[in-house]
Parts: sequence; C-alpha cells; structure tokens
Amino acid sequence: MKDVKSGEKSSQKIAPELIAEFESIARASDCELVHAELKGNILRVILDKEEGISLGDCEQIAKHVSAYLDVVDFGKSRYVLEVSSPGLDRQLYRPRDYARFVGRLARVTYGTAEGKKRTVVGRLQGFAPEPAPGAVTVVEEPSGEELSLRLEDIKLARLEIEI
Repeated sequence: MKDVKSGEKSSQKIAPELIAEFESIARASDCELVHAELKGNILRVILDKEEGISLGDCEQIAKHVSAYLDVVDFGKSRYVLEVSSPGLDRQLYRPRDYARFVGRLARVTYGTAEGKKRTVVGRLQGFAPEPAPGAVTVVEEPSGEELSLRLEDIKLARLEIEI
C-alpha cells in the first residue's frame, strides 16, 4: 500500500474474518467497530458508541481481542494492540460516517480532475449514497463555495474540533 506521509509505515490488509470477529466482539459490548488497521507492528482498533467510549470499554474489548488473536495465532512477530475511541477530530472512513456528521466542520483532502490533491475545510452539507459509492457536499469556509465530491475521490476526511 502507498504511504500517506514520508517515513510512515503503510497499512497492511487485515483478513476479513478478523474484522468480522472484531465487529462481533465490539457488538457484544454494545460498541461499534469503526476501523481496524495494522501499521508496522501496531494493530489499532477504533470503537464508537452513541454515548461515547469509556476507558472500561477499551479495556474490556482489548482483553477479548487479545485473547482471540492468541487463539488464532495472529502475527508472525510481536505487535502492539491499541484500542481507542475515534476522538474529537475523528477520521471519516465509511459512507455512514459522512451521513452521521452532516452539519459538522471537516477537513477534507481529495483528488482533483487534474490529478492533484486539494484540502478544504468546510461544513459537511449533505451525503447522497446513490449512485454508489456516494457523494459528499461540502461548503467551504469562509468562501461559501459548495463542492460536490465523489466519495472515491476523497483521500482523507477528518472532523475539525469546534469550540
């Protein structure tokens, strides 16, 4: 996979059956698996739930994920398991993330028709799931310019912290 930043280790693909088990473990604790990634020797599991993730949620799920990974003999070498919440400046990964956070301020990096990258900060004005994979409308701040971006063109989107 391609590195996002120079010197940053690229993400390795996690087997779909592992992701399915992580989702099951999260659901059993009334949580949702937002994202899982393996970068270098760090396995990161990001969780969410409506009322927010507590330290206790992270501890409980980390124990279950760790036990499961021991049973399936995960990894050829040592790894670090990180279980956390998405945070206030959470990254948007899935179409439902965009739909959920309509109205919020976000920093969106996308590919232009000319093949360049552009980053804007604006309000997520809307999300249309059809035609798949969907489109996101962003109203750039402070210009007020409205952008309609195909989900497949978005390289990275992250909520901005508003105080």
